Amino acid sequence: MKVIKNVLMILGVFFVGSTLIFAVQNQYSETAMLVEESQPKTNDGEETGYRITAIEIPEDLNFAGEPVPFEDPEIMERVDREFLVNTYWQSNALLLMKRANKFFPIIEPILAKNGIPDDFKYLALAESGLQNVVSPAGATGFWQIMSATGKEYGLEINSNVDERYHVEKSTEVACRYLKRSKDKFGSWTLAAAAYNAGAGGIQKYMGIQKADGYYDLLLGEETGRYVFRILAIKEILSNPEKYGFHIEKEDMYTAVPTFNVEINEPVSNFADFANQYEINYKILKRHNPWLREPHLNNSSRKTYTIEIPNKGYYKISK
Repeated sequence: MKVIKNVLMILGVFFVGSTLIFAVQNQYSETAMLVEESQPKTNDGEETGYRITAIEIPEDLNFAGEPVPFEDPEIMERVDREFLVNTYWQSNALLLMKRANKFFPIIEPILAKNGIPDDFKYLALAESGLQNVVSPAGATGFWQIMSATGKEYGLEINSNVDERYHVEKSTEVACRYLKRSKDKFGSWTLAAAAYNAGAGGIQKYMGIQKADGYYDLLLGEETGRYVFRILAIKEILSNPEKYGFHIEKEDMYTAVPTFNVEINEPVSNFADFANQYEINYKILKRHNPWLREPHLNNSSRKTYTIEIPNKGYYKISK
């Protein structure tokens, strides 16, 4: 009798275990089917959802019309690195696209007027992300201009005013600097590299290494990646959907229309000045970041042009 009880107990445990295993397997199968069904597919069954893949590099990649030597495998790897980094850093790429829509219309005609290739607008993106940032070395503004260089090219830089933050004026200085580098090195690609490392630095590397092209030089980490990063940014922003970016026109940042006000005397309080035009100090600074303090000494009675946004674009709390 005891043996029969033991046999029945074993059979019961086996039956319960089999039932549980079947239930788990069935649940897993149903879940897998749901997951499979939830993946968007094309008519031929291919999944169309988000996928991480290698990047196909365009064969005609160039900077300012100067081709990239793809026959060199080391160059190809460096290009590939920047395409991967800048494609899959999606939040940054989207911000660059949005800011470019706002500021490229200001930068492009200044480049064209000065005979600088249009590709150099992507240099400004690589330098600052089109933000008025300051580097650890003190380079400032969209074009990351050092104080000494800015003053050399005629920008006003003091506690009251810093025209490195003035988009139009700093772009003019960048054009003159790039043109001088192009005349020195004979290449727009080297001119771009010299913008990052300095003309003296590039000249030094060329002398030591007895090489006369950017792609033949062994440079520091930042300058060595610099042109390749510009190339990647240029290609991605020029063909966003090719790289998986879908952004509507209404998602872009746009410039607020403004009118100009000229002043040729001191301003004791820019908050009061702003109130005269039904804006606040924050908005005044947003459109005139080159004004560095809440007042303007202007002892020389120099004439300054201040941008004031048209009415109706900002809501000011009273």
